[in-house]
Amino acid sequence: MTETRTPRVGQVKEITSLSNPIVKDIKALALKKYRDEQNAFMAEGLKLVIDALDSGWTIKTLIYSKAGRGNAAVEKVAARTVASGGLVLEVSEKVLGAITRRDNPQMVVGVFEQKLMKLSDIAPKGDDVWVALDRVRDPGNLGTIIRTVDAVGAKGVILLGETTDPFSLETVRATMGSVFSVPVARATPDVFLQWKTKTKAALIGTHLKGSVDYRTPSYAGRPVVLLMGNEQQGLPENLSSACDELVRIPQAGRADSLNLSVATGIMLYEARRAALAIGERL
Repeated sequence: MTETRTPRVGQVKEITSLSNPIVKDIKALALKKYRDEQNAFMAEGLKLVIDALDSGWTIKTLIYSKAGRGNAAVEKVAARTVASGGLVLEVSEKVLGAITRRDNPQMVVGVFEQKLMKLSDIAPKGDDVWVALDRVRDPGNLGTIIRTVDAVGAKGVILLGETTDPFSLETVRATMGSVFSVPVARATPDVFLQWKTKTKAALIGTHLKGSVDYRTPSYAGRPVVLLMGNEQQGLPENLSSACDELVRIPQAGRADSLNLSVATGIMLYEARRAALAIGERL
């Protein structure tokens, strides 16, 4: 096995100025326009950076605070970054706080290349469960859903229409690292509906006008795509009418709806519970 060596001094750039051009480019990643232009995004925390590297994601830049100097784990990650052709920056706490927009930032931040799956490459089979989200707007909701998909062992997320960015700093934070292990695809509703006609998966949507309880459908023994609507408007007619089944989650109180990530979590756990009912417990 090849030994991972500590980067030499010349391989690490030390930056203390907020006006440094490299710092400005990284700070710009807070805006979707620049994330798309650079095909990049930020992830905070040493563990997340290690998980991303272990999962095969391409790191462009590693940033760590001066407090990380001499830390064996940080130096190992820095060496892996250099070996893969990435840039390593040692920065002041002030610079790190400006980059992350936090008063108490994590010691390590990684800038990674974005990675999206093509919808055409998704072919659900067996007991696969996917989640399709229509125009999800809240990054916290999206990040929590990605994390829940990871937790239950579902296959991935399909984003439909004008959704929030899965690579925004807020979304990535809410995933708690699951952004690196859960495939995400994007598509227009029309392309998604065309794809649906070619897949063997059952499309099960949640709707306040759903005719059956969410626990009624047969989730086991077939691939399933759970279709969840926009936070404010729910599913539009073109998507709801394409569902093989429309279900509802019963509510006993006065609230007229559930939070999207909560509703998605309920659906995911029910679908996976049914799929794993024989010989396993979720």
